[in-house]
Amino acid sequence: MARCGLVARGLMYVVIGVLAVRVAFGESGGGGGEEADRTGALQELVEKPFGGVLVWAVGFGLVCMTLWRLSEAVLGAAGPDGDKVGKRLAAAGRALFYGVVAFSVLSFAAGSGGGQSGDEQSRDVTARALEVPGGPWWVAAAGVGVAVGGVVIAVQAARRSFRQHLSMDRQPEGVRIAVEVLGVVGGVARGAVFASAGAFVVHAAVSYDPAKAKGVDDTLRTFAQTPAGPWLLAAVATGLVLFGLFSWAMACWRRV
Repeated sequence: MARCGLVARGLMYVVIGVLAVRVAFGESGGGGGEEADRTGALQELVEKPFGGVLVWAVGFGLVCMTLWRLSEAVLGAAGPDGDKVGKRLAAAGRALFYGVVAFSVLSFAAGSGGGQSGDEQSRDVTARALEVPGGPWWVAAAGVGVAVGGVVIAVQAARRSFRQHLSMDRQPEGVRIAVEVLGVVGGVARGAVFASAGAFVVHAAVSYDPAKAKGVDDTLRTFAQTPAGPWLLAAVATGLVLFGLFSWAMACWRRV
C-alpha cells in the first residue's frame, strides 16, 4: 500500500508541476488558462489514452496511501522511533489529509468531477467556516497549522531528514546523490506552497474575507506576481515535478 500510494502521489505532483510550468510561461506570454492543482491534474490525465482508468488508479493509490498512514498511526511506523506518540499523531493527520484527497479523486473518477476548482473549493470552505461561532479563530488556526506544516516540510527537506527512511546502501553513489537532490529541492518547493497557502488562509481569517483564501493554483500564480516574475513560479513548479520524481524514488527504496 505504501509503495502504490507513493507512486500515485508522485504522479499527481509531476502533473501539477508540469501544469504550473505552463502557467508560468503563460503568465509571460499571455496564456496560463489551465488550473495547476489537483482538479487540473485530473483533467489533464483523463484526456490521455486510457485516462479514465489512470484516474481510477490514482484514486485507489491514494486510498492505499491513506491506509498505510492509518496503519502507522495504529501500529507504529518503521524505524526505532515509530511508536512515539508524536509520530502516530502525525501519521493520523496524514491519513486524514490523504483520505480527503482520495475521496475527491475517486469522486472525479466516478463522474462528479469537473465541478469546482481547488481555488473555488478553498474559498467556499473558508466562507462556511467563517460563519460558524468563533469561525475566524478556527480558520486562522487552520491556516497557521498549514503554514507551520509547510515550514516543517521545507526545513526537514533541507536537513535531508528523509535519508533515515531510505534503504539505498546498495545503490551507486550517483543514484543516492540524485535522490537527495530530488528530496531537498522538491521538498523545499512543496513546503513553500503549503506555507504560502496557509498564510493566505490566515489573511482570509484576519480580514474576514473568504476571497483571500487561495487553493494550490492561485497560490502558485501568486509566485508569478513577485518581483522575480514568472521565473519564480517556474522554479517552484520545477521543484514540484522533482518532488513527484522523489516520491517515485521513495516508492522504490523507502523502508516501510
